[in-house]
Amino acid sequence: MSSDILKVIIVDDEPLARRGLRLRLENLGGIEVVAECGNGREAREQILALKPDVAFLDIQMPGVSGLDLVQLLPADGMPQIVFVTAYDQYAVEAFEVNAVDYVLKPIEEDRLAMALQRVREKRGSENLVAQREQLLEAVADLTHESPEALEEKLAAGELGGSRYPEKIAIKDSGKISLVPARDIDWIDAAGDYMCVHANGETHVMRITMKELEQQLDPKVFQRIHRSTIVNLKRVREICAHINGEYHLVLNNGERLKMSRSYKNKVQHFI
Repeated sequence: MSSDILKVIIVDDEPLARRGLRLRLENLGGIEVVAECGNGREAREQILALKPDVAFLDIQMPGVSGLDLVQLLPADGMPQIVFVTAYDQYAVEAFEVNAVDYVLKPIEEDRLAMALQRVREKRGSENLVAQREQLLEAVADLTHESPEALEEKLAAGELGGSRYPEKIAIKDSGKISLVPARDIDWIDAAGDYMCVHANGETHVMRITMKELEQQLDPKVFQRIHRSTIVNLKRVREICAHINGEYHLVLNNGERLKMSRSYKNKVQHFI
């Protein structure tokens, strides 16, 4: 096989996201996807066994996140890392400052091609130990902890859980609006788009309900319908109906339907 071909591993807990990234990578050519993993622990095993040239890591995954995975990889088992992220521009800037490649969701093919070009330019010339330190610096920028503290937590087995961004990045017409998560009242689906209702405004973003749900802290945001997520702190009343459904009344007077299949979520409001 040609030495120009990059061996790639894709790590994302969402099967459709993995499939979409694989298709885009294959369309670009010069790629061999050697494995797909749905969680960080599985990815660590596959990376150590298969030694890929590059790993595309989703940042937010249950259990071991993409950031945690970086800490779990030894220097001699570290591939080039491209983060796949829906984080806001501050996280992106942190990656850029530390020379870490990233691809924003929803993935654009031109940006993906650029990331692969950067990987090829660095291939074989990067000191693995230096790259690991570089990545730990990027993680530190996001978590506000020093690389030394992260190393100590890793040694002690104290890995953090999923992290939720304070702001949601919503891309529209070439600009990115940063909407504080705490300001979101509710979210509903409109076809392939999500309508994010915050402070009396509606922001539209192209993302799946599953992907958006993973960005939101479940202690604050809960799904109450297959197409609706609500901020628990905005609910002022719960109205039961004889058909087993509930209506939630928000502080702004908005009424949302909670379907019967989600009625067990009522406990989150009490």
